[in-house]
Amino acid sequence: MNQKFEITTLILRVVLGITFFVHGLDKFQGGIENTAGWFASIGLPGFLAYGVAVIELVGGILLIIGLASRVVSGLLAVVMIGAILKVKIAAGFLGGYELDLALLAMAAVIAINGSKLLAVDQFLFKGNKNQNDIAA
Repeated sequence: MNQKFEITTLILRVVLGITFFVHGLDKFQGGIENTAGWFASIGLPGFLAYGVAVIELVGGILLIIGLASRVVSGLLAVVMIGAILKVKIAAGFLGGYELDLALLAMAAVIAINGSKLLAVDQFLFKGNKNQNDIAA
């Protein structure tokens, strides 16, 4: 891949990571039990709140450092699809799901293409080209 592509995917990966890290941290700081209760109030099992919060928090950190970026981005894309379909779509595009859709698109780009520049994966798996392609 060319250098410009790697720089742009690095930007997407880090911004996506920071965004999800902060959202996950907020769920825990605001009282994860409250988030679980809100999930239950919209018809989702409350325990899903814990999974979403962990995916956002830990996934955000993993994206920032570039570890398992494709897998993490895939999980975050699933979270965004769920958020759009279950919560945001009723509000419409503006003021509803526009941010979630942008985050979904960013996650999809990283899940499909990976992001190798300044990624921990590149240091851990540099001897195994096939592993780099999977983990990037």
